[in-house]
Amino acid sequence: MRAAGLIRAVELGCVPAEPMAARQCHTLVMAAERARRVEVRPFPSNRRLVTAAMRAGRRKMPMYGLVDVDVTTANRLLASYDPPGSLTAFVVASVARAAAAHPEVHAYRNWRGQLVTHHHVDVGTMVEISTPQGPFAIPHVLRDADIRGVPELTAELRRVKREPSTSSSGRWLERAAPTVTRIPGTVPAMYAVMARSVTARQRIGTVAVTAVGMFAGGGGFGITSLTLMSLEVIVGGMSQRPRIVDGQVAIRDVLDLTLVIDHNVVDGAPAARLAAEFRELLESAAVITSCN
Repeated sequence: MRAAGLIRAVELGCVPAEPMAARQCHTLVMAAERARRVEVRPFPSNRRLVTAAMRAGRRKMPMYGLVDVDVTTANRLLASYDPPGSLTAFVVASVARAAAAHPEVHAYRNWRGQLVTHHHVDVGTMVEISTPQGPFAIPHVLRDADIRGVPELTAELRRVKREPSTSSSGRWLERAAPTVTRIPGTVPAMYAVMARSVTARQRIGTVAVTAVGMFAGGGGFGITSLTLMSLEVIVGGMSQRPRIVDGQVAIRDVLDLTLVIDHNVVDGAPAARLAAEFRELLESAAVITSCN
């Protein structure tokens, strides 16, 4: 058997000079002879929804803003809650208040090409749940996020994670998605309606928050595929970094955020004003302190 292995090694161009080398070459031989296996299964219905959503977002002309904010105060206050508050809920509450002060940044165009502006802020965010097809992030809309507190938003997000059926999108995913996603043209048509219909936007919101940073350690900005929303916030990584506080260098918790705003409906100056107010709300933790 050993002789046969050495012969095979010689055929592969590997001639060992000592026993250790022989064992290494034998390992390479075994890897080369391993059977190649593949698995073919139906494309999951939930992934069909995701791919259609990405295609629907191609209409947007994005402006990107990379913002790093000091959230040391916010982290301390969130940790003081019992149970601790959600950083995603804190970001949602903050961006919702900034968007309410600058409604032009989450406007959109309807079927007639008119500009539609909402004077309330419903924020769509993603909640990862367990499904028969594996983990999947469902969109959930946090209604009136501009006037709600962080503890209330935190409780709602955790409830949806435990019981997806409490979210309308969770119920739809469970009951209708497996059938609807297999009817040609249905899902693209659904997203086309959501992009232009005022009635549909009342249900899905106009602002999106995606928390991709919670799945990776350290800092870093996130860039995701575009969605229908005119205003998106992508929560990146968080790390400790030196910052100047009251003229002194201090180690602070710094969160990386990416703002995406549709240039089709707003110019750079309003977008910059939104970003400035959003930063102030985050660094002051105003949405937490104002409720205490």
